Amino acid sequence: MSDEAQTTTAGDTAAQPLFDMFPPATYEQWRAAAEKTLKGAPFEKRLITRTYEQISLQPIYNAEDIADLPHVDSLPGFAPFVRSTRALGYVIGRWDVCQELPYPAPREVNQAASEDLPRGLTALNLPLDRATLQGIDPDAAPTDMVGAGGVSLASVDDLATLFEGLALDRTPLLVIAGADALPVAALILTAAGRSGIAHDQLQGCIGADPLGALATMGALPLSLERCYDLMARWTAWAHTHAPRLRTIAVATHGYHNGGANVVQDLACALATGVAYLRALQEREIDVDIVAPRMQFAFSIGSQFFMEIARLRAARLLWARVVEAFGGSEEAQKMRIHGRTSAWTKARFDAYNNMLRATAEAMAGVMGGVDSLHVSHFDEALGLPDEFSRRIARNVQIILQEECNFFRLIDPPGGSWAIESLTDQVAQKAWELFQEIERQGGMAAALRAGFPQSAIAATRSERFAAIAQRRDVIIGVNMYPNLKEKPLTVRQVDHAAVHAERSAAVQRVRRTRDAQTCRDALDALGVATPDRLIELALAAADAGATIGELAAVLAGGDAAPTVELVPAHRAAEQFEALRMTAEAYAARTGARPRVFLANMGPIPQHKARADFSTGFFEAGGFEVIGNDGFATVEEAAQAALASGADIVTICSTDETYPEIVPPLVHLIKSSRPDITVVLAGYPADQVEAHRAAGVDEFIHIRANCYETLVRLQQLKGVVA
Repeated sequence: MSDEAQTTTAGDTAAQPLFDMFPPATYEQWRAAAEKTLKGAPFEKRLITRTYEQISLQPIYNAEDIADLPHVDSLPGFAPFVRSTRALGYVIGRWDVCQELPYPAPREVNQAASEDLPRGLTALNLPLDRATLQGIDPDAAPTDMVGAGGVSLASVDDLATLFEGLALDRTPLLVIAGADALPVAALILTAAGRSGIAHDQLQGCIGADPLGALATMGALPLSLERCYDLMARWTAWAHTHAPRLRTIAVATHGYHNGGANVVQDLACALATGVAYLRALQEREIDVDIVAPRMQFAFSIGSQFFMEIARLRAARLLWARVVEAFGGSEEAQKMRIHGRTSAWTKARFDAYNNMLRATAEAMAGVMGGVDSLHVSHFDEALGLPDEFSRRIARNVQIILQEECNFFRLIDPPGGSWAIESLTDQVAQKAWELFQEIERQGGMAAALRAGFPQSAIAATRSERFAAIAQRRDVIIGVNMYPNLKEKPLTVRQVDHAAVHAERSAAVQRVRRTRDAQTCRDALDALGVATPDRLIELALAAADAGATIGELAAVLAGGDAAPTVELVPAHRAAEQFEALRMTAEAYAARTGARPRVFLANMGPIPQHKARADFSTGFFEAGGFEVIGNDGFATVEEAAQAALASGADIVTICSTDETYPEIVPPLVHLIKSSRPDITVVLAGYPADQVEAHRAAGVDEFIHIRANCYETLVRLQQLKGVVA
């Protein structure tokens, strides 16, 4: 190109910006092109998705969708904190890699932490077992409660074992302690003190969440008002003596695992947080002390964009709540711990869980979590080993070091889709939160069963969509792999753990100074509010166990009970089918079998043969395929020779009237007990095919789960 040409081109470009050369298309023009591509299919039906939150996901968003949203012009670090609670986001402070260590014994937790902290773990996340959460010593608890869900803690000695060699002054803690955090906190603070860690050096969260515990357990070990009294004392004391510790947790994992959508989940979080603010305000603790000591914890599911929007909406709405309570801008900042979903994890084809967790983790990071747990891929099966811990941990490290997420502040900010969804989630969650408030607040709503019934309705919707395979779970209800080798995963041996932990707590009781301990517990029982924490620490130091501390602190008022929110997983229905089929194979030496009567050349039957294979394999059936038969006589002979109890005819609607009647007759005249299934649902032929002897129809709208249950029961697969 000549210099003159270059000059002319440069001049033209300067005079006319590049994108002005291409006139932008309007939304109407795009929609016309889209509808043309759909060839008559309804635009709304094919391209607009109705979510469980009753939000219509559009296929495309544009600037007009967010033009009137006030939060769009906000900046990171400034109210309402949609974009981040920090001006520089992760740039100067990355999220904490906060992996759960769910082992039942303190020594095993210590071993895992010692291995993982030098390899990228940056916070110590300690889920507690059911006995510890309820303040029961291991030897007084039912066997199945000890080691269930986390570590069993009963004494300062247990914490000393767990913390041995760990730098607690540099490692944040996350302990969601159930209805009352004080017994666990007393043991932790005392153990840390014995190792030279001052109270003000501890950081993280040792948080009470009585309403969360009530929802997930159905009962509390002490009255709700007493929970609030103890929460107030713990919070006020920590404000002065342990200012880097958060003392209140709002964990919504129980609602999420019950099947809640993100609006329900967020509304419950807001209502719970408001209940705690109100309770402590009534106990004369200022909102500027309480709000910064609250730790929210959300499970992050598979709906990528919706989950990002929910986390951003949560910060926006919580800022509004705290402002309404008179809180400062600093107090309005929400601290969020994220956990990749337990609901979405499957027991079959479990390596897929790595992919699920990665997508969920990315949504959490893009949504701005402050700390994150990524599920071990074998979480639904049992305890993690070193490999599964490493893979889960490395997901976070790769997001930081290889994907460079720590270099971006609010990466989804300005996205027309995300900003629009953030606003819609916020509006709907606020409406539901206000409904809970109208019922008298979260505690009253739980007593009335309002959240439970709403979540149960959503859970039923989810299971129906999974049953019909409108919601796909790869490796479970779609593309199952019946040849997979089962993973060897260690289970909690509750009997052994119960025996070991009972012996440990009994050893503590034998070796302590019994009178000193009794005196310390007696003093705690009559403590004035201002000395409660001091005397709880003294009792822990004297050898009091968690059960003894909890009993003295509980008081005598009646404890509440409600209908609990049961925990589920999306895959559990189809997993039950698979396990039933595998038990049948163990009894009989073979899986239940389905023979495909593929009629005609491959192009004629392949689509429905492939569909039928996936359909039946989702229930653990062995599917016997072939390249097709030219005549019904050949197909019937092969079907009978296979020994299968179910025969599925695969061809086209056009050929079925000629094929089905004679083929069904040949099969059933020899074996009347065989169930004949037709792949497809030609509506104008259904009655004729039923009259000819077809027993079932499988098709894209069929309820796959119910059909497979029915067939398993009919064929004796169920023991």
